[in-house]
Amino acid sequence: MSTETLPRAVGAGARNVGAVLDVVIPVHNEEADLGPCVRRLHAHLSESFPYPFRITVADNASTDGTPEVAKALGVELDGVEVLRLAEKGRGRALKRAWSASDAPVLAYMDVDLSTDLNALLPLVAPLLSGHSDVSIGSRLARGSRVVRGPKREFISRSYNRILRTTLSANFSDAQCGFKAIRRDVAEQLLPLVEDTGWFFDTELLVLAQRAGLRIHEVPVDWIDDPDSRVDIVATAVADLKGIARLGRALVTGKVPVAALRSRLGRAPLVEGVPAGLPAQLLRFGAIGVLSTVAFLGLYALLRPEIGAQAANFGALLTTAIANTALNRRLTFAIRGGDGAVRHQVQGLLLFALGLALNAAALAGLDAAAPVHSHAAELGVLLFANAVTTLLRFVLMRVWVFRKDI
Repeated sequence: MSTETLPRAVGAGARNVGAVLDVVIPVHNEEADLGPCVRRLHAHLSESFPYPFRITVADNASTDGTPEVAKALGVELDGVEVLRLAEKGRGRALKRAWSASDAPVLAYMDVDLSTDLNALLPLVAPLLSGHSDVSIGSRLARGSRVVRGPKREFISRSYNRILRTTLSANFSDAQCGFKAIRRDVAEQLLPLVEDTGWFFDTELLVLAQRAGLRIHEVPVDWIDDPDSRVDIVATAVADLKGIARLGRALVTGKVPVAALRSRLGRAPLVEGVPAGLPAQLLRFGAIGVLSTVAFLGLYALLRPEIGAQAANFGALLTTAIANTALNRRLTFAIRGGDGAVRHQVQGLLLFALGLALNAAALAGLDAAAPVHSHAAELGVLLFANAVTTLLRFVLMRVWVFRKDI
């Protein structure tokens, strides 16, 4: 989506002009803060946002005067709409509001407006231009300025470190209540997000990352709300359960990562070079180095006991099985048991190819120099393994794992 296709109206504008940005404010029993929040946000957008906008108050099962305040705001301010849900859950409210919206860019922020609103345009600009797919405010990125207590700072950093360790997350701040997403991307990801509470953000971001989408981070100025009613312990427990559930879904293949990448992944950077190929080459190369080192170590260990050819067979078979398993999981991101046996059988056929190349290399060395050192043997095998590694990558990509990536 390019900026040339966007309407040129400024501010909320007339109702006959569709909103380009829909900012959702999820609330539960926020009658005191809702009015000042929405009025301040509306004024900011009217003054600084160059396209039509909408503010959607997503009330999830409030039991105080929040619904009445929200309705009054809808009457008072042009471009403010109200969505009422009978069930509680911030994730549920966001999923419902975003799914119902027709705006090209969807955003949300917490009702306490802890994040400086000057970061809103930088948040959505990469989505409006089509440069990025998801955009998040980050309190942990370089350049952000944050005021909060040491306990919440420790919890936030620990949580994001857990995400990096367990789910390989490469975004810096999963929980900042200041995010945006393109609607076409949301339509693909939201049906796969199961959480209806605070883990919603994390699950959405992990799915976006696994799908190969570009996640833009904006450093923010953020001041902790001292009156926050979030139950830190209960939220932490729910988040850990969410991490375990999502981790299992990724490992078992319940989440269709390959299909998501196929539908949403970015086009190749260089014509003729498939998307993800450079990263695959790096991972495959790292695994190949480890496999070669392991092979040479096993060969050197077995050679004095059983001879060169037998040692070559035993070392190559052991490392080939491990190599196939590691490349299946890490290089080609295939999870679950489906196809695992077939992949190993095909991997063993590649092992036979490698065995033949190594055996031919050893035989050629024996013919050329009947008396040679072990160092010469290792050098010849190292060269043969390099050729085998290149062939393994090509054949794994176009044959072994082709149907699964």
